Order: sequence, then C-alpha cells, then structure tokens
Amino acid sequence: MNDPVAPDSPSPAAVSSSAVPPLLELSEVVVRFGGNVAVDGASLTVDAGTIVGLIGPNGAGKTTTFNVITGLERPSSGRVRWAGDDISGLAAHRRARLGLARTFQRLELFGSLSVAENVLFAAELCRRQGGTVRPPVVDVAPDVDAVHETAALLERVGLGDLAATRAEELPTGLARLTELARALATRPRLLLLDEPASGLDERETERFADLLVELAADGLGILLVEHDVPLVMRIASRVFVLDLGRILASGTPAEVQRDQRVIDAYLGAAPVGEV
Repeated sequence: MNDPVAPDSPSPAAVSSSAVPPLLELSEVVVRFGGNVAVDGASLTVDAGTIVGLIGPNGAGKTTTFNVITGLERPSSGRVRWAGDDISGLAAHRRARLGLARTFQRLELFGSLSVAENVLFAAELCRRQGGTVRPPVVDVAPDVDAVHETAALLERVGLGDLAATRAEELPTGLARLTELARALATRPRLLLLDEPASGLDERETERFADLLVELAADGLGILLVEHDVPLVMRIASRVFVLDLGRILASGTPAEVQRDQRVIDAYLGAAPVGEV
C-alpha cells in the first residue's frame, strides 16, 4: 500500500513552474575570433511551447549565437544548457539528436530533388538516428512510414500540391517553407529559424506567422532571428535585442519597443506598433 502523503507535502499543482528548467539556456556566452568579440556575455532562455525573438542590427552576433546553440561554434566562455543539462561541449550532431533543429539565412535545399524528397531525406535520417523517440510534429500514427509523415508535413506547411516540384524551381518564399518542413521532419523540440521570412510576400508571411503560432501551441520551442520586426513583435512572447554582441534589452514585445536604447540602436523613432 502507498504511504500516505504528509499533510504538509505540496500538491503537484502547488509546485512552482520555475522548478522546470528552460528547454534552452545560454549563460554569459562569449565568442572571440582573435581579438574580436562577436558575442559578449549573452544570456537568454527559451521554454517549450514559446516563440522567442532575437533581433538586432546586422553584425550584432545573432548568427554566431545560433552557431553556439547548435554546436557549430564553441564558446570562448559561458554555458549552453538543454533542459538543465550542460551541453556546451556536445557535438552538433548529438545536439540534433536531442531535438534541436535550425534553418539558415542562405537556402540549403537539394535543388535537383523534389520538395517531397528534400523533406523525406530528413525524415528517414531522423528515423535511422533514433529520432523516433520523439513524437512527430504532425498528427500521424506512431508506426506511419516516413513517406506518409513527409506528405503530412507538406500539407501542414501548405506545400502539398508542390510535392513533386524540383526544389530549384521554387520561388524563395516556397523554398523557405520547404526548409521549414525539412526541419520539422527531424521531430525537433526546439526550432531555430534564421531569417525565415526573407523572400516571403505579405500573404506568405501571414501564413508563416500563423503556422509558427500553431507549432508553439503544440509544444515546440522556437527561437526566431528575423529582420521583419513587425512579424517578431506580433508572434513572440519574449524578445531579446542583441547589439555589438551584447544583450541590449529583453522583455515582452511592448517593453522592448518602448526601450529607448533599442529605439536608438535598432528600431528608430517609429511609434510603438509601427516599427
């Protein structure tokens, strides 16, 4: 028989959510290239089921920060933690197996392959590397094969009708959606997006924003680097502003837009809501 709960033991509902570590945490990360400091003591967190924006001028260190998170760049100092565990020394491929995926500023598709083949490649690779321990992003049966999972992903991002199209024939906006579908095929827990709205028209941007909100609602953590500031301010729950390698400010979109340092360094004098 189970022991009775002590009268003064907290119920599960009473346990503070702060006891759950962030999905991703950067602590005082520094990256030096010779005498140049690309990232200077940056700290940020991303929780599961949230969209976090990372914005700032060109050359602020945003992509270098992404490279540190994904393991492509070793920090000179500081720590990268995943669900509370220090992964600062973990190789990039091992971080990917934890459930960390990213897209890049430059399109990295296999141009001679179809849209479906690009996504299928990632889905099959994920399965061979044990990624099936994580549930798929799309709603499919646990034993569904990679082909059907790929088809479901393409439908979710709005590319179902273009599955047979060669990737090199796609306009930039649709190519970026293909990259998104390919990243989702790895069944990530955290998705890092590096300027994903570049090349999207207004309608595509609206659909893309809605899709990210849906994915976050399903529990996916998203870290978004994007120069489309209105997009970031619309969908992010928290925004970090990077300038000259340092976190200049952080907070809700409204708080960041009112911060005079951010206005001076990046946003300009546009009224709140019109940046």
